[in-house]
Amino acid sequence: MNIIHLHRDDLWLDHNTVLIGDRRFQHIREVLKASVGDTVRVGLLGGDLGGGRIEHVDTNAIRLHVELDQSPPQRHRFDIVLALPRPKMLRRIFRTVAEFGVANLHLINSARVEKSYWQSPLLRPDKISEALLAGMERSRDTVAPVVHQHALFRPFVEDQLKTLCAGRPCWIAAIGARKALSNAASAPAVVMIGPEGGFVPFEIELVQRVIAEPVHLGSRILSVDTALTSVLALGG
Repeated sequence: MNIIHLHRDDLWLDHNTVLIGDRRFQHIREVLKASVGDTVRVGLLGGDLGGGRIEHVDTNAIRLHVELDQSPPQRHRFDIVLALPRPKMLRRIFRTVAEFGVANLHLINSARVEKSYWQSPLLRPDKISEALLAGMERSRDTVAPVVHQHALFRPFVEDQLKTLCAGRPCWIAAIGARKALSNAASAPAVVMIGPEGGFVPFEIELVQRVIAEPVHLGSRILSVDTALTSVLALGG
């Protein structure tokens, strides 16, 4: 981990002094090999970043004097609407959006999304938080993406998509589109990415009627996780 996350429900001895144990304690001791007097990079989840000077170490916990004087990294320019991927991809998807600093990830249904995907235990709040935290630790961020789940495609598109876009461009990735996202990604936007095999024609037509414009990500067919990374790299 590249940052030690502090929690509001940690044992705070005063406004600037916190006692931490668990795997964070193990990481500081065994990976960072830090000792009394050293400073480690810390951040308060949902808040600012800074440094934590080690004041005391015992067998179970470390006491840090914390100075939080840096704002969290800027959010990514794109909000992502993503057809729910295969469960085996979910952890990687969550880590990726957290590493890029996406503010909102909307998981939606699609004709090519199997119903069983929505039953994955990886969609439980605790599992989502765990995966997001791993990405935030890697990218030195303290603000988690908000993950929204929409199990019905048409109501999401017809009732929510226009409001979600809120005056921003809305792009839908589609093979054969005339415009490249690389030529359109110059401002904050909402980008929609389909499942393996892409959105079906009805879905693309419906989204276009509501608000979105189709764009392509290049001439090759990409896996969902590769397409997501490509989109975020363009908007970073």
